[in-house]
Amino acid sequence: MDSTKIWQPGERELQKSGVVQLMRALGVPTYEELMRVSVAEPERYWNTVMRECAVQWDVQPTGYVDLSRGPQFPSWFPGGRLNWVNTIYGWARNPATARQTAVVGEREDGSASALTYAELEARVRDFAAGLARQGVQQGDRIGLLMENGVEATISLLAIVHLGALVVPLFSGFGVDAIVACLSAAEARMVIASTGFSRRTKRVDVQGALRDAWRQLPLLENVVWKRAEGEAAQDARDLDWQQVATVAQGQGQDAVVVTPDTPFMVIYTSGTTGKPKGVVHTHGSFPVKIAHDSLVHFDVHPGDVYCWPADMGWIAGTLVLGCALLRGATLVCYDGAPDYPDWSRMSRVVERHRVTHFGSAPTLIRGMASNEALALAGDRSTVRLLITAGEGIAPEHFNWFQQRFGDGTAPLINYTGGTEASGALLASVPIRPIPPSGFNTVSPGVAVDVVDPSGKSVTGEVGELAIRAPFVGMTQSFWHDDERYLETYWQAIPGIWVHGDLALRTPEGNFFMMGRSDDTLKVAGKRLGPAEVEEVVLELADVAEAAAIGVADAEKGQKLVVFVVPKPAAAARAGELQAAVAAHVDKRLGRPFRPGKVHVVGQLPKTRSSKIMRRVIRSVYCGLPPGDLSSLDNPAALDEVRAAAA
Repeated sequence: MDSTKIWQPGERELQKSGVVQLMRALGVPTYEELMRVSVAEPERYWNTVMRECAVQWDVQPTGYVDLSRGPQFPSWFPGGRLNWVNTIYGWARNPATARQTAVVGEREDGSASALTYAELEARVRDFAAGLARQGVQQGDRIGLLMENGVEATISLLAIVHLGALVVPLFSGFGVDAIVACLSAAEARMVIASTGFSRRTKRVDVQGALRDAWRQLPLLENVVWKRAEGEAAQDARDLDWQQVATVAQGQGQDAVVVTPDTPFMVIYTSGTTGKPKGVVHTHGSFPVKIAHDSLVHFDVHPGDVYCWPADMGWIAGTLVLGCALLRGATLVCYDGAPDYPDWSRMSRVVERHRVTHFGSAPTLIRGMASNEALALAGDRSTVRLLITAGEGIAPEHFNWFQQRFGDGTAPLINYTGGTEASGALLASVPIRPIPPSGFNTVSPGVAVDVVDPSGKSVTGEVGELAIRAPFVGMTQSFWHDDERYLETYWQAIPGIWVHGDLALRTPEGNFFMMGRSDDTLKVAGKRLGPAEVEEVVLELADVAEAAAIGVADAEKGQKLVVFVVPKPAAAARAGELQAAVAAHVDKRLGRPFRPGKVHVVGQLPKTRSSKIMRRVIRSVYCGLPPGDLSSLDNPAALDEVRAAAA
């Protein structure tokens, strides 16, 4: 590693950053001592965090955690009562921040709208009152299918205000994915945009959602944010603007709940298979996000926070929380990041005087390849950069930090996951930051790197694991405790095994080394290979299928599918390849369209007929295949090698 590229903290970080503020509040002299307190004295640590982050409680908790159901099912902050929107309302009621801009929505065509904190509270309360008029009650599941912006922010917070649950939906989901998620959650309503603009072209959301609605008998209404001139097509259609104004000024206070009360069930993917509904609660996710925003991202009231993220993934709610829970301005952009050209992101930074800018590695790679344009806007206001969602190469990490951030802003690499809320590993701006790496475990999370027996390892690749329950972890999967336990807690008894490979250096830095399971991560979006294979096997000419993820310069990973045709298959190889790609696109959405489809005579299998995906991936990528003692058909590897050639 080139040590000259390691970022070093300056006087501002060492004296004024959020983590230093927290150290002073805890009365600890060093970051190492803060880490010790976060694990050894968690009640003291989290009480201090919540005071520093101005987390609003209606009834103060009497403890830190109740583990009576075991470490897999912790009950956080017992005795407390809250609704996390009240923490955001706290900034609306504070004379110092009430008139500060809370949220800005910039659309692709350049138009923008904004609300102050006082206006945001009023609009959320009004929209919540309108939803209540439509019968929305505490505990109802409400789908949210909207582009980033002011209306999406109001909608999400209004659902939470009522004590209902948000079910975020990715704007690129196909019909089947929408059906799978909404039916699993038993959603009674969806709030959706009829469509949005990408490079001046209208992307139709309404068509897919109406097709899905026909398969959703429990779905009573859709609240549509319509484009000008669009009208209702169904008696059950509701108008977003009308819902927002019908009960103006008649709203009730936010529903106060226990910290264990869910506010969101988010599906990591949606297909014909049974999707995993990750459950997050009022007393866990928001507290973790407020903490990370202070400790890792150094966000303070008055800062301007922009991290383009789809509301359908965990990043959407995370980004919203990072800004609004900390009294900062949230800048949303809902268009293509390279429209009208690659200067768009730096122009957004310039226009809104952004202090904190986050980006997925996919976008960073695109900007780095178009440097002259990408750096055209004034970025001098940027104080901190963030990257997350997938692995990032050192060259792109260095480009983002040194070129986009002019070498003055620290770049915080951040990794957690849908099931973890915020960070497991991250960086703090008061320590040197190695390219592509993480300089700390997130405080309060007992992260370790372990071998298959659960023994800690340093200087070698191991499983990323967590040895104790942590604030932010999912409560479980929606109505599926068994699957949750199987996914995280059964590989090594008593330890949460996250499914990522990591390396801890003797100096205490960490590096992510890819997935330890077969999970695909395409442009930062996760998908199980079995979910792709289920869809491919729907084609009449396909006998067997295997899906793998392969490194890709643009998307981080691209989807590669191997298919074995049926003996009587009518389609030729080229026709079958095209059919597979088109079918996956249609069923799962454009982001998951395979980068390559290979037609082969056989797939590598074990003697018990299990397809060896990991071996396929290794051989295809030219890596050592590992243990082949259980391989039943070695000749299959020759076909994989030939496909890669």
